[in-house]
Formats: sequence, C-alpha cells, structure tokens
Amino acid sequence: MDRTNSSDYKMSVMSQDELNIAIQWAKQEGWNPGLQDATAFYAADPRGFLIGTLGSTPIATISAVKYGSSFGFIGLYIVKEEFRGQGYGLKLWQEAMQSLKGRNIGLDGVVAQQENYKKSGFNLAHRNIRFAGRSTQSPAPAAHIRSIKEVEFSHLEEYDHPFFPERRSAFLKHWVNQEHTHTLVILDGAKIVGYGCIRACVQGFKIGPLNAEHPDLALELFTALTHNLPEGSDIFLDIPEVNIQALDMAKKLGMSPSFETARMYTSAVPPMPLHKIFGITSFELG
Repeated sequence: MDRTNSSDYKMSVMSQDELNIAIQWAKQEGWNPGLQDATAFYAADPRGFLIGTLGSTPIATISAVKYGSSFGFIGLYIVKEEFRGQGYGLKLWQEAMQSLKGRNIGLDGVVAQQENYKKSGFNLAHRNIRFAGRSTQSPAPAAHIRSIKEVEFSHLEEYDHPFFPERRSAFLKHWVNQEHTHTLVILDGAKIVGYGCIRACVQGFKIGPLNAEHPDLALELFTALTHNLPEGSDIFLDIPEVNIQALDMAKKLGMSPSFETARMYTSAVPPMPLHKIFGITSFELG
C-alpha cells in the first residue's frame, strides 16, 4: 500500500544532529558504524543527507553525497521496520537520486537489495568483502611509518586522489583526524607510498582506508595500526574482492569473511587502482 500521499509525510535535508539518527539506525541494523562517523560524513556534503518524517517522527534516512562535479554516493538507506513496504523509503530514494542527477552514482548494496538497485540503473562493478579478525601482539612500527600529524595534509590529499573518483578533501580532513581514530602514513623518503586509518566502532575497530603501493607496505601499515590495540580486539577490514593480494593478506592475518556488499555504479566504473586498495573507506560514503 502506498501511503506517501499523506500530507504528514515530509522529506528534508538533515541537520547534523539528525544525521546521528541515521548512524544510530545503522548501529541497530548491525552495520557497526564508527563512534565519530557523523562529523566526517556531514563535512563531506552538509546537504547530502535526507530524512523522511511522518508528522514529527523520523521514519526513513538516506545519504546522497556529492563529490566534485561528477560523482555521488548513496548510503545510509534505512526505513524503520514498521514503515517498510508502504512507499516511504521509495519516495526518499527517488528524491536522493534526483539530487544526484547527471552524476555517476555509486553505492555498496547489501545482498537483499542488489536486484532492486539494478532496476534503478546500477550495474555491478565488484564485490566488497568484510573480513573480521582479532588483534595480536605485533612489533613497534618502523621508522618510515609516521603519524598523519607529521605530514602536510596537501600531500596526503594528492596521494589519496587516484583512489577515489573525485577529490574528497573536506571529508578526508575530518576522517583522518577524528576522535578515536589513528592515521598513519608510510614514507619513501619524503614521498607517501601508503596510508591507513583505524577507528573505534560500536564493536571493535575498522581499518579504512588502507591504500598502499604494494602488499608488503599494506601489511606493514595494518600491523602498525593495530599495534596499540588491546590484544584480542575485534578488527574489521573491507576489501574489494578483485584485489587478490589483499584477500591473501587478510587470510594470512587469520581474518575471515563476515559480510559482503556489491559496489555498483550508474555509469562507467571509475578508473581506480583497486590492486592498491587493501581496505575501502566505508560502505556508507565510498
């Protein structure tokens, strides 16, 4: 039954406080968001988060974040369970898609929704697989692994650029410096050859992004990022399935697949070096 003609159903841009509603719902869905994700998400595009309310009650959320002039990403698409199947979510989805009209749009689709996304013009690029494991004792980081605080942000921004379809400077600046997050870069002289972030989540810690020029550097970064965790802490890493060396790394670290999504786009697959992406940033914002 479509009840969305009700004058009580309204759609609007979220405030930063309302974005916390979507993060809380993501927690309830078992998506395990980071403790401070909302601040970095909002910085990416303050008008990129929509909420549907029935009267004064929030019932649906979605993100439709714009990057640059050509790319957008859909995420945080959640309808409260008791309001599903009534057209509210679909109407909010259509509003989000309209806001990104003219752009190549990406998303990470859960298994149950992938066929629906195909009907909206999305095509499969590759699977992303979440690996789960536990931290172990590890040696102290090598001298060429440095804190983000020792590196000019503009250098990190330039290194990050090829790993994403558009520049994401505002988001990245908040993401790598947010509370309860540790960000490290690996240097070859003065040149960045890899970097990674680990952040505290509702359950354990997620690493992402984890980008490096070759697998040995990625493993060094992973080990350095987890060095100070209490032994036995839960760790999660989201890997593009096409990066076989990243899958091998996860298995060697004793990690196991726990969840998967389909990375999908409405236009051509962006030319990113997936063989250097050992951990994607997030399923919500790409």
